[in-house]
Amino acid sequence: MKLKFKIQAYQTQAVNAVVECFAGQPFQDRISYLIDKGRVKQHSLGLNQDGFKNAELILSEQQLLDNIKKIQYHQNLPMADELAKDKIAPINLTVEMETGTGKTYCYIKTLFELNKRYGWSKFIIVVPSVAIREGVYKSLQITAEHFLESYGKKVRFFIYNSSRLHQIESYSSEAGINVMVINMQAFNATGKDNRKIYEELDDFQSRKPIDVISANRPIIILDEPQKMMGSSTLKSLEKFKPLMVLRYSATHKKDYNKVYRLDALDAYNQKLVKKISPRGVEVKGLAGTSAYLYLEAIEISTQSPVARVEMEIKQKNVIKRITKKLSKGDNLYDLSNGLDQYKGFIVNNVNYNTDIVDFTNGHILSAGQATGDITEETIRRIQIRETIRAHLEKERSLYGQGIKVLSLFFIDEVIKYRDYSQTDEKGDYARVFEEEYQQLKDEFLSELTLDTEAYKNYLEKTKPEKTHQGYFAIDKKSKRLTDPNMLKRGEEKGLSDDVDAYNLILKDKERLLSLDEPVRFIFSHSALREGWDNPNVFVICMLKHPETSNVISRRQEVGRGLRLAVNQDGERQDHPATVHDINVLTVIANESYKDFVANLQKEIGDSLSDRPKKANEAYFLNKVIETPEGEQAIDNTMARKIYKYLLKNDYISDDDSITPKYHEDKASGNLAVMPEDLLVYQEQLFSLIDAVYSQESLPSFEDGRKTKVNPLNANFHKKEFQDLWQKINHKAVYKVAFDSNELIHKAINTLDKELNVTKLKYYLQSGIQKDFLTDTELKEGKSFDQIQTSVEMYDASVYSKVKYDLVGKLAEATQLKRATIVAVLTGIQKVTFEQFKHNPEHFITEVARIINEQKATTIIEHLSYDLTEQKYSADIFTASQTKQDFSQATEKLKHHIYDYLVSQSNIEKAFAKELDTSNEVIVYAKLPNGFVIPTPLGNYNPDWAIAFKEGSVKHIFFIAETKGSMSTMQLNTVEEIKINCAYRFFERLNTQIKDEKVKYHVVKTYENLIDLVIS
Repeated sequence: MKLKFKIQAYQTQAVNAVVECFAGQPFQDRISYLIDKGRVKQHSLGLNQDGFKNAELILSEQQLLDNIKKIQYHQNLPMADELAKDKIAPINLTVEMETGTGKTYCYIKTLFELNKRYGWSKFIIVVPSVAIREGVYKSLQITAEHFLESYGKKVRFFIYNSSRLHQIESYSSEAGINVMVINMQAFNATGKDNRKIYEELDDFQSRKPIDVISANRPIIILDEPQKMMGSSTLKSLEKFKPLMVLRYSATHKKDYNKVYRLDALDAYNQKLVKKISPRGVEVKGLAGTSAYLYLEAIEISTQSPVARVEMEIKQKNVIKRITKKLSKGDNLYDLSNGLDQYKGFIVNNVNYNTDIVDFTNGHILSAGQATGDITEETIRRIQIRETIRAHLEKERSLYGQGIKVLSLFFIDEVIKYRDYSQTDEKGDYARVFEEEYQQLKDEFLSELTLDTEAYKNYLEKTKPEKTHQGYFAIDKKSKRLTDPNMLKRGEEKGLSDDVDAYNLILKDKERLLSLDEPVRFIFSHSALREGWDNPNVFVICMLKHPETSNVISRRQEVGRGLRLAVNQDGERQDHPATVHDINVLTVIANESYKDFVANLQKEIGDSLSDRPKKANEAYFLNKVIETPEGEQAIDNTMARKIYKYLLKNDYISDDDSITPKYHEDKASGNLAVMPEDLLVYQEQLFSLIDAVYSQESLPSFEDGRKTKVNPLNANFHKKEFQDLWQKINHKAVYKVAFDSNELIHKAINTLDKELNVTKLKYYLQSGIQKDFLTDTELKEGKSFDQIQTSVEMYDASVYSKVKYDLVGKLAEATQLKRATIVAVLTGIQKVTFEQFKHNPEHFITEVARIINEQKATTIIEHLSYDLTEQKYSADIFTASQTKQDFSQATEKLKHHIYDYLVSQSNIEKAFAKELDTSNEVIVYAKLPNGFVIPTPLGNYNPDWAIAFKEGSVKHIFFIAETKGSMSTMQLNTVEEIKINCAYRFFERLNTQIKDEKVKYHVVKTYENLIDLVIS
């Protein structure tokens, strides 16, 4: 496997935020110096050897502060009053990026950009642990080719090692981009090897390594700086004499000039990380009986819901705990073969929506609850079983897509997994895991009816002992558990005893992600709690006491599984339509679901302390938005209109906090439409509103207990639906016979007719000082009465000294050749072109907009589809329905291909209800996200496939797209183009269909649909 990388807009923004802080700094590279300058002792090697260091900053503190404030202003971040300094370096910048969004990639790209823009070439990446160090080193390796394509050069990088000091020599003497990766224990610990960095060494030409390093004036990148705030570490960092310090983390304890923020809320809302689906395990007391019961889950069946309950069953002379599937009326006394503790336990009801089983004796059991004779061992076994079950469920649905599933256990004691006093070196957790894995594997194999033989073979071929491995701080010489503080002392021998496991987990990411590698479950203590990551961790289990959470936070642990997954081709699974169908992280918590979610949300909420809390007029005033005239600050009038909109729709409370109603309407797609003059900016304005913190804005975590299989029913196999599916399941490719001359002609005509550039204007206000002034008026600057205001227009070309690359800017904005832009500009009327002088920036924006609109129209007019020999497999209907949150389900449906429609959209639920009660509908389906039509602006996923009865309708087969509003004001340009492309696709599809054609249309309601199909 080869991991693939692509340019992401948010990552580019993070890079630019740092680089632009030094705008005005001249490009200077190959600044030479004598490495051995000032030495008295002669040596044949190295004396007066040239080195190359970073050029010094020439910007003044005020220039730097102005640059930083400009960046903060454009990102709506809190503005700095002064440069935040510390003893390490005079310049410190903070970049906040949520775990899993690629901060390592960002700072590697940043050092390339700093070199390209300013010539700086010497960097040191400082990390708090060996695990993070290895992860950074791996990232430098696997991104090398990607960045070579972008920048035409490679980085020379190495891990600092006191026994390989020649690397420091090369680091200093080479002129290219050089990066040293070092864990903090290597320079701030007291061990003999660690002190070498400060000592004159014979094998280093009687020099101190720290002196050679610091002479380069390196730029230091701190990865997880909150872990490096000890006095010893900070004092040691000063000795590197860095030019500046760049700080990257998701959980900063202190901000130094924050220039970029992508916090947990942003990452979840933008779908840049996995969804989180916790499953709690809760012990509940059961008075008066010792009957052991554990409700694993409630499953949907074709008849009635069934509960998976673990209970004790008498078998000959032993009592075993076995999982049974229970339905209403089942008597546990009989099922247990007469164990007295189960007398009176008769199932009264199994509720799939609330995940509760109640018994006739009054006992109520919720999913994830264990009652009766519960020990610590019982709870841990339950957690291990739940992890394996969740893993196999995900594996079953993702294997066919070429996605390897990994699961990670955090344990409380290493000896519980690896016990060297045992012959096989297995601890209790390893033994329990292998027992439970074998049982669940057998169960899954017996139930695999819809899966391919390939997955059955995959599951069958691997023995339980080959599926798991661990990484801990182990002394591989003595095979004894070492002091957990060993790594803090920098003793690198404190690695895993199993070198292969160490290499696999920390170094060989590609092999671990391969389906050919049998290891799928990883056990760790605290070594992997932060910094280490693997994109395909889908299940995390916390085999430890909840009270230890103050040592390792839930965010740190959950963060190990937030990164979006990759398939066997190394492709990131981030398609907007399916990203959260595939990327769901299940957390097997060591506490109840409710407690886990509350504590995790509190941790996230605490991290959002710098977010605004009030959506008042003052908050919106001066925020930056994009307008046709370019970037613009929101003025008092617009701020007032936004505030009134929120107030009118009950989206803010009396104290200007965001109300739950706003978040409810947003989740259901029913946000009130903004006033007409704000409509064009509403997407940006909603983003500003979303940035205001409220308890309801925190991510909601899907209850893993409520997610259930929603199997296909008999409707799917009806001839009518299969006929419809066979008609539409063709894959296709599009082509555009683009005619540049036609585009040029259309653009010229439209520009001459519609271009309207507003002249720049300025306001003249005159006033006179008041006769009497109060202290308040004086302090608030209200000491003058305004007499009159006048507006003056001016020609920008008279005053502006800015030279515009007009052709270049328009070519960049429209993605057209310069020759095409020249043809358009030379073709428009002189009076049209004269508007450029009125307002150059507005002219560029408007011309680009009009050309792009004509370009989109031309594309649609000349777009055509060719059907390929490939077809969509029916598996896409099962892959998207493997696990769904039934708290969002409709009532049981009659004509749908699933018994339930699981959706948060009220529009979809209402439409499904109409279809389900219609006498004309035979069968219908909400099309899965995997069914897409390719378009020039990305894939498009239609909503509904419907088969009607013959005779009463003129279109038996129908594909519908439901929209809450048919107004083009409510459909953005991208959406309109995709819908127009869909019309073209179905036109082409119908040429292949010999009998009844397929009709495609956008409708608002069922009534709209019926008007189109009734004859």
